[in-house]
Amino acid sequence: MELPKLNFNEDFDFQIKRDKDKFFIYDLVRKSWFLLTPEEWVRQHWLHYFHFIKGRNLSSLILEKKLILNDTTKRIDLLVTEKTVAKILVECKAPEIKLTEKTFEQTARYNSVLDAEEIILSNGLQHISAKFIDGKYEFYRSEF
Repeated sequence: MELPKLNFNEDFDFQIKRDKDKFFIYDLVRKSWFLLTPEEWVRQHWLHYFHFIKGRNLSSLILEKKLILNDTTKRIDLLVTEKTVAKILVECKAPEIKLTEKTFEQTARYNSVLDAEEIILSNGLQHISAKFIDGKYEFYRSEF
């Protein structure tokens, strides 16, 4: 399986296995193997980034949490917490998905429930970062 090189400064050491014609990646937080989809590839990069580069405890990283938004169940990709308080919401898209204003608005809607200080929208190749300040999102450039 050819996986794209994503736009992170570091290379991470992932556990990947093959079962017949499918590939799986080991998730350190959920302690299980997951089908290696393009979106999962991006999500696992962010998990490794926050744990190994930023030094976050695995217990502060929440993956695929259910969220109720307008009476509809959604799933967030990754939430970084500090003492159970939402700090950073990361919404992951597959590398071939273009990041648009619409996809950013989806992430902002999810965050209206979580109230994290910062959101990151990423397809692994491009990352959009914003902090919620004085009732609006302010975009900033960040290195990952």
